[in-house]
Amino acid sequence: MFDFNLGLGAILVPIVLILLASSFRILREYERGVVFQLGRFWKVKGPGLVIVVPGLQQMVRVDLRVVTMDVPPQDVISRDNVSVKVNAVVFFRVVAPDKAIIQVENFLVATSQLAQTTLRVVLGKHELDEMLAERERLNLDVQQILDAQTGAWGIKVTNVEIKHIDLNESMVRAIARQAEAERERRAKVIHAEGEKQAAVSLLEAAQMLSQQPEAMQLRYLQTMTQVAGDRASTIVFPLPMDLLGRMLDTPRKPDSRS
Repeated sequence: MFDFNLGLGAILVPIVLILLASSFRILREYERGVVFQLGRFWKVKGPGLVIVVPGLQQMVRVDLRVVTMDVPPQDVISRDNVSVKVNAVVFFRVVAPDKAIIQVENFLVATSQLAQTTLRVVLGKHELDEMLAERERLNLDVQQILDAQTGAWGIKVTNVEIKHIDLNESMVRAIARQAEAERERRAKVIHAEGEKQAAVSLLEAAQMLSQQPEAMQLRYLQTMTQVAGDRASTIVFPLPMDLLGRMLDTPRKPDSRS
């Protein structure tokens, strides 16, 4: 009898030690443990030392750190029927570990699939120019939609950033031609505006010079000085119209031989 009890004790003691060792869990500061008791949710434990009764309780670890998820390139057709490839990155974290485990089977896969779908839907409502020029507003729209839909899963989407918008070669050439035409249009507008301002200034100068004939003569002499200093072989000598008028109006003297 003594030998039987000794043998039974030698067997039970290691089993008890193993059960005790397996019941102690250590959770880091950024981890939480979702504990189920007989299959039903009991509580969220952690961080630190956590005791889980083997056979009666099960614990699922949940990481509370921010997850950086890369959204693979998505084929998007914009509102103006331009096909582009867009990829993005989503930043999110778990704020309710119990919902992240109970409400969805795999919150990482679910968030990734939802981000891909939302990215295609949101960008498909905008034209290509808006995608290229208003990227910050599109990031905010995608982030708000994702955050609203993942809230029931205990997930908080903190930020969404669109990384690349890839265009095919034909569209790149078309955009380059459009940009070149736009620059030419602006150059013509600026040139026309300069001509308009110059015409107004010349009109004002002509009105001022017409009030004083002496000023016109001085301006004429100044122009002659500039022409004389030119090294060109041909010199154009302007003759005032008023001087020609005086010469034409002068009566001819009668011929002395007549």
